[in-house]
Amino acid sequence: MQEKRYGLLTAITMITGIVIGSGIFFKSDDVLRYTNGNMLLGILVFLIAALAIVFGSLTISQLASRTDEPGGLISYAEKFVNKRTAGAIGWFQLTMYFAPLVGVITWVSGLYFCQLFGIESTPKNSSLIGFIILCMIFILNILSARLGGAFQNLSMIVKLIPLILIALAGLFFGKAPEIIAKDASVMKEAIASPGWVAAFAPIAFSFDGWSISTTICHEIKNSKRNLPLALIFAPLIVLLCYVLYFVGITSLVSVDTVMQQGNESTYLAATKVFGNMGARLILVFVLISVVGTLNGLVLAYIQLPYSLAYRGMLPCSNALKKQSEKLNGIPINSAILAFVLSSVWVFINYLTQNANMIGDVSEVPICLSYLMFIILYITVMKLKKQGEIKSIFMGYVAPVLAIIGSLIIVTGTLSHPFFWIFAVLGAIVAACGFWYTKKFSVS
Repeated sequence: MQEKRYGLLTAITMITGIVIGSGIFFKSDDVLRYTNGNMLLGILVFLIAALAIVFGSLTISQLASRTDEPGGLISYAEKFVNKRTAGAIGWFQLTMYFAPLVGVITWVSGLYFCQLFGIESTPKNSSLIGFIILCMIFILNILSARLGGAFQNLSMIVKLIPLILIALAGLFFGKAPEIIAKDASVMKEAIASPGWVAAFAPIAFSFDGWSISTTICHEIKNSKRNLPLALIFAPLIVLLCYVLYFVGITSLVSVDTVMQQGNESTYLAATKVFGNMGARLILVFVLISVVGTLNGLVLAYIQLPYSLAYRGMLPCSNALKKQSEKLNGIPINSAILAFVLSSVWVFINYLTQNANMIGDVSEVPICLSYLMFIILYITVMKLKKQGEIKSIFMGYVAPVLAIIGSLIIVTGTLSHPFFWIFAVLGAIVAACGFWYTKKFSVS
């Protein structure tokens, strides 16, 4: 049995560090566009999404705390549902979740690099520079997993600095009370317009990572007490940071400026308060934060093909699960496959950005993954019915609220111009994973 090494405080900080990423820096403008510039309605959507994530993480923790195996959705599906479902989820994560997400964060890394060094941040420049950064991160993690982990720890601390500074600057120098009062006066009209529901897509991106954070659940001391507490407080801390940043940047540079300038809003807000030199320092922190997010995704993604191959859920499993003795057990072929799939989605994202598509290629896949979470939520309810889970709240109330939250988030992406393309493609990929695992995987 694996050692229980994390206390409550460590669990909260680890989960918070995993969830807080790059999304909030370049999704605030999307949220305002979908809410028609209503900042108060944007805050409401943040609150609803956070509640969905709290109940979702609490529900999945019931599965995580009942296995000593390294966690993850694939492991939970394999143990508590069946191997075929695990294969479907695994194939979806491999091709439609991690790869688009890495592709988008790669582009964003290049975008902030361009801003920092005065390079025109066109989709082409941002994607090419981002791709160079991606190559360096893959090489770093393949050659030395320890260095990759050290950089991840550094970026976890650095990423909070711009969030806190912009939030405080907005509270002291912005016009948040006036904006909120104005938005409150037209709140009924704003809610009556159905377009605001689409704001759940960029916000789901900003909160993404909570499902990955449940993989540490089996290492938490006194998990029956500490798990629920950590999985309540961590998302609420993230919510507080995000809302304060959202209010801060909006009140500093105005709603219209955030909507028009988009990804350059952080630099404009920092310049207004800290001057050109201070703004460049803030951009350094933002860039480290974004690259740190990319590094964390690569760390996890390198292991995903290996994890599926280890279970016999992929073609060429013997080659993919082979580990290099010279590189401390890194699965080289698994890492190469992850890099190739990531590169494909970097190019696809470039095409969509060059065509001025609203949002990015990761938003719909992230929201579609909530449909897969529902399978696990229902599984928890079955465990309650079988008497494995004693608590009515954990066995019934939390899963039901998590399902409702998931359906709200998925509904928010229905208006996305490429929703049905991603939905059909995702369904085909999941069906292939289900079929392959059923036909070829050894139980």
